[in-house]
Amino acid sequence: MSPLAQVRRQKLEIIAFLALVLFTTALFAWMIRAFALPIFWAAVFAVLFRPIHGHLLAFFRGRRAPAALVATLTVVLFVVLPFALVLAALTQQGLLLYQAIASGEISVAGPIDLIERSLPAVADFLARHGVDVAQLRVSVQELAATSTQFIVTRALAAGQNVLWLLLLFGLMLYLQFFFFRDGDRIVAGVARVLPLGDDRRQRLLAKFAQVAHATVKGSLIVAVAQGGLGAILFSIVGIQTAVFWGVVMAVLSLLPAVGAGLVWLPAAIILFAGGQIWQGVLVVLGGVFVIGLVDNVLRPIVVGRDTKMPDYLILISTLGGIAVFGLAGFVAGPVVAALFLVIWELFAEEYTSTAPQLPGQLVEGDTTAPPAAGAQ
Repeated sequence: MSPLAQVRRQKLEIIAFLALVLFTTALFAWMIRAFALPIFWAAVFAVLFRPIHGHLLAFFRGRRAPAALVATLTVVLFVVLPFALVLAALTQQGLLLYQAIASGEISVAGPIDLIERSLPAVADFLARHGVDVAQLRVSVQELAATSTQFIVTRALAAGQNVLWLLLLFGLMLYLQFFFFRDGDRIVAGVARVLPLGDDRRQRLLAKFAQVAHATVKGSLIVAVAQGGLGAILFSIVGIQTAVFWGVVMAVLSLLPAVGAGLVWLPAAIILFAGGQIWQGVLVVLGGVFVIGLVDNVLRPIVVGRDTKMPDYLILISTLGGIAVFGLAGFVAGPVVAALFLVIWELFAEEYTSTAPQLPGQLVEGDTTAPPAAGAQ
């Protein structure tokens, strides 16, 4: 065989091998796509509870299996059981709220009634522009009933698919144990096959761990704080389904700056429209100075500081992540954004370090200027 034919054969073998690698990888990813969420959350909670696992590993004197088992039980105690209790409360109070709205016992069209009674000029203006106030009232009531029904239906669907839900949680906890026990080996194995160089691999993996830990920890702290404070506030003013709205505020708090306000602000308007003035004032004050303070003060401390990303980028990446990945996007979105930034940072460093030096151009860190024209 001639040298040229041998080179061609080697190129063909490399191309065929790379195609086989890509094909088998894509086939495996397609095969396990239904279990992507349990795998993702197992990895996220392994990162989040890593400090606890480290203390347990020291307590068990380096025995990985007992430390991994106790760490997994810790995830069950602090994540799985609270999630199940919140889901049950959300379903129960959501059903009560939907029945009250559908029967007319609770009217969310109070602001429209207030406009008709107190601001007839506004009602006349709307009528002149073809807006039927009576039909608008019906539409608002139907929208509230439909939205509540949607939330309840999703919660009921999650509760009714008990076997599938148990399978997903069981798979997550099963993987959780091995991620705790063999996490270092798994990360080392992944890092070894990434053809990026040691420095790039370490920076990318460190950035993933840093952002995932900060995002999950920060988002959960903010969500629990805002949801809990919102539920307490609504209970004080006499809103019966306070737990339901607290959960909704906790979920919406994943959207920085705007989340919880989508619940307490309309609630305050409805209270004002119903003549419950002090209740409405209390909701506004609590929403601005208590719930809002959590978002404006706590989130930058526990999320922005650790991720080293500005608030607007966290907001955009969170919204984009939720749109693409669903609920998991509140973690996946900022992680993708952080990896995007660090990859371009690496690219910029390499490009500037390998770019040709122009005549007379100062090297970074060089304080000596080029000699002036005519200098000896």
